[in-house]
Amino acid sequence: MNRPLPPAALPILSSLSAHWGWLLARGIAAILFGVLAYAWPGLTVLTLALVWGAYAIVDGAFALIYGARGGGSRRWSYVFVGVIGVIAGLVAFFWPGETAIILVMIIGFWALAVGVFEIVYAIQYRHAIAHPWAVGLSGLLSVALGFFVVMHPGAGALSLIWLIASFAILYGILMIVASLQLRRWHNAHSRGV
Repeated sequence: MNRPLPPAALPILSSLSAHWGWLLARGIAAILFGVLAYAWPGLTVLTLALVWGAYAIVDGAFALIYGARGGGSRRWSYVFVGVIGVIAGLVAFFWPGETAIILVMIIGFWALAVGVFEIVYAIQYRHAIAHPWAVGLSGLLSVALGFFVVMHPGAGALSLIWLIASFAILYGILMIVASLQLRRWHNAHSRGV
């Protein structure tokens, strides 16, 4: 359903849609991480720390670049999420031998922070973006994962790996859907349609 956009929303949507590729890259990275986590059935917590650390660094870097290149007043939130992702990834990547509980808590708090920012973004820009439901749903998914992981850090390693892998794949799909909707809007409006 296409609803008319407020005139003030058009410059915001134009700026966001011009950078749809960064959102697509984040979605692809999330799906790759999820598939790798499923593909290694003997994955240990140490290996999960390394794989997740690499994913968090890549995702954080994409968010940082998007925030630095994107326009608008909300670019600081992408920079903040990017910094959190890179720091959490570096901690998990360079200290993977730490206890599993610390890794679980890092993943949980990272998911909570990313989810809250995505929900706020979806609510604030619901009239200006073509994909508020996808971003909001991915934010809710992140918050749910983060809350579960923080509340149950002692969950079995295998169930935690499957939970995180499932989250990553669903999150990635939602980010790809959102990016393709932004791309479609950008292509339609850059041609003057």
